[in-house]
Amino acid sequence: MRRLLAAMRDIRKNQLTGAAPERLAEVDDKFRYLDANLNGAFATGDTPEKLMEVMTSGDFTYAIQEFVQRKALPGYQRKVFAFEPLVKLDTVPNYLPVTRYQNRAGVDDLELVTEKGQARPGSVDDATKRQYQVWRWEKQYDFSHENLVNDDIGYFEDVASKMGEAARRTLERFVSRLYTNTTSIARLNGLGALYAGTGRMTTTHISEVRMAFNQRVDARNAPINASLGYVVHHSGLTDTAKQIKNSELVPELATHGVNVVRDTIFIEDPYIVGTAPNLPWYGFVDYGAFGIIPLILARRQGVPGPMILRKHSDIESVTSMLGSGAAVDPIWGDFASGNIVLKVVDVFGTFTDLVEGNLYDTRGIFYSAGNTP
Repeated sequence: MRRLLAAMRDIRKNQLTGAAPERLAEVDDKFRYLDANLNGAFATGDTPEKLMEVMTSGDFTYAIQEFVQRKALPGYQRKVFAFEPLVKLDTVPNYLPVTRYQNRAGVDDLELVTEKGQARPGSVDDATKRQYQVWRWEKQYDFSHENLVNDDIGYFEDVASKMGEAARRTLERFVSRLYTNTTSIARLNGLGALYAGTGRMTTTHISEVRMAFNQRVDARNAPINASLGYVVHHSGLTDTAKQIKNSELVPELATHGVNVVRDTIFIEDPYIVGTAPNLPWYGFVDYGAFGIIPLILARRQGVPGPMILRKHSDIESVTSMLGSGAAVDPIWGDFASGNIVLKVVDVFGTFTDLVEGNLYDTRGIFYSAGNTP
């Protein structure tokens, strides 16, 4: 019996190769307990009505299945939305709204003045005013002391990374909603054919979007530099994007026309909602190259990313009622219940308007519902 327990112990320690020494020590402690308490029937003295647990052959099968064959399998891999090229990052000092101004037009053109004529007064457009602010985003997670101690396969060890992934996923969903919400879409549709359409994501329609960006004008109808840099699409259009990128000629036409949009950067947004074949897609300018900012992402100064916080344990170890206390391992949790409390916190925000939606500058974005060929 002891040889079998020793074999089980060695197998488990081999599975934990490279683990921390305290994990290996826990394995020794657990199998030492089995060796001391599950090695057969004990005498019950003068009280035969009392029963004691006996380890049978069936218990060996259960022990082998539970202690030797347990393992944590890899979980699902999450899709990532690489939104960084689409939004301009700004920082704010506190939670109050901040004001930003942007010049979106020049001054008047010159006019012909005849002999002895006088020049008429010109005018200057006011800068466009934009306000935005940040808010706190949080979630709390509680774990019992017993759960963490009993975690002999490390199921909770990567909880911090999972909390970080949750914070990133929240931010990705937030950015996606900036341009997929109904108010933002209605604003683009209201601006006309140069800002919204219905065609599906094809080489021909992307070329039309390029032409739409090339016709963008400022507040005084003067042409501005605006060129299509990114196409953001529904996950169902991934293969379509690959075909467009890898085709030297226009794949939808038999005229062997040159594919002029294959250098466009395609970004998959896994949070865009749509039902095939009507799958939405968007066009964005490269704000770094042209200064046109379609979306803004604001963060509070000092909080550049999510933070994982832990509630300080209020337990102390004492040797006597009068002796001084010493801090214990945080895994003991709080004094009342033994809970270990973690919280992930992030602080970010954006521009919000009842008419513009979350579009900081509509000149930098195009929307297509993708519901017509």
